[in-house]
Amino acid sequence: MHNFKKLKIWQEGINLVSDNYRLTRTFPGIEKFGLVVQMNRCAVSIPSNISEGSSKSTDKHFNKYLEDSLGSAFEWETQLIVAYNENYLSEEIFKELEQKIIHIQKMISRFQSGLNI
Repeated sequence: MHNFKKLKIWQEGINLVSDNYRLTRTFPGIEKFGLVVQMNRCAVSIPSNISEGSSKSTDKHFNKYLEDSLGSAFEWETQLIVAYNENYLSEEIFKELEQKIIHIQKMISRFQSGLNI
C-alpha cells in the first residue's frame, strides 16, 4: 500500500484538476453539459484512480488503477485538443497544458515500470 498524498503522480494530477477547472470555467455556455463535464470528469479521474489504487494490497491490483488513470490522462489530452481546435483557449495555454498532461502521462508510465508486478 502507498500513501497517495505523498506520490508525485497524485500531486501533479491534483494540480491538473485545478488547471482544468480554471480552464473550463472560461468555455462557452453551450459546452456546459458537453466538453466541460467530460474534461472535469477526466481530470478528476486521474488522481482519483491513483488514490483508489494505492489502497490495494498488491502492486498488480494498483497497476490496474494506474492504467485507468493513464487512460483518463490520454482522454483529457484529446479533449484539450478538441477545445483548442474550437478556439476555446489560446495557443499559449494549450501548449502549457499539453506539456503538463504529457509529463503526467510519462510519470504514471514510469511509476508503473517501477512496480513489482
